[in-house]
Amino acid sequence: MTRLDVGDLIFEVRESRRRKTLEITVDREGELIIAAPSDTDEQLLRDFVVEKRYWIYQKLAQKAESRRQLPRKEYVNGEGFLYLGRSYRLKRVPKDAQDVPLKLAAGRFQLREDALVDAREHFIRWYTLRATDWLVGKVKEHARRMQVEPAGVKVQDLGYRWGSCGKGCRVYFHWKTILLPRHIAEYIVVHELIHLHEPHHTPAFWRRLERTMPDYEQRKSWLARHGIEVEGI
Repeated sequence: MTRLDVGDLIFEVRESRRRKTLEITVDREGELIIAAPSDTDEQLLRDFVVEKRYWIYQKLAQKAESRRQLPRKEYVNGEGFLYLGRSYRLKRVPKDAQDVPLKLAAGRFQLREDALVDAREHFIRWYTLRATDWLVGKVKEHARRMQVEPAGVKVQDLGYRWGSCGKGCRVYFHWKTILLPRHIAEYIVVHELIHLHEPHHTPAFWRRLERTMPDYEQRKSWLARHGIEVEGI
């Protein structure tokens, strides 16, 4: 089963043999996902949705309001773009002013005029490269302290997720992680590395996370409240 309809709610069902519990996620676009152990009875899924219905509608309303408030970037002079939590103004420059389409220099993002048509792609590429360098360094730093050995680090578009711990102990991060403040991005790193010890969000997972990062709840709450603010690229 890959789809579950409960009243006016439509879920993508993702089953896993490793999973022990049910979990509902409302992704960045308002799509609904229910993660479940393999071969979970459909009625059990339906009962779980009914139990969580009020929470689901709250989340959908919050997502809709957040999307409504976030205009897309226009790539005009003076527009602000985030990098590790700080906003840098955009300056459009002539074609012959620099040898790359986009760079951060003198406290400004500098975008060549001839690159304007593909500005979003240039920003994504720039963010992905910087995110890879920064996140690889943070993963190495925390992995030693946490006594884990991830097989590798990959930065890409993860859709609704900030991070993921995949098969073979490889950790993945959304390129937008690099837009967040440093201490929030660091929380995402530690969160994913904890999954190398505890695959699921069980009480043991959260206890281990608290031991590793005692103020994780404040960081997690900040991300839940303000993470959507980096969506307007």
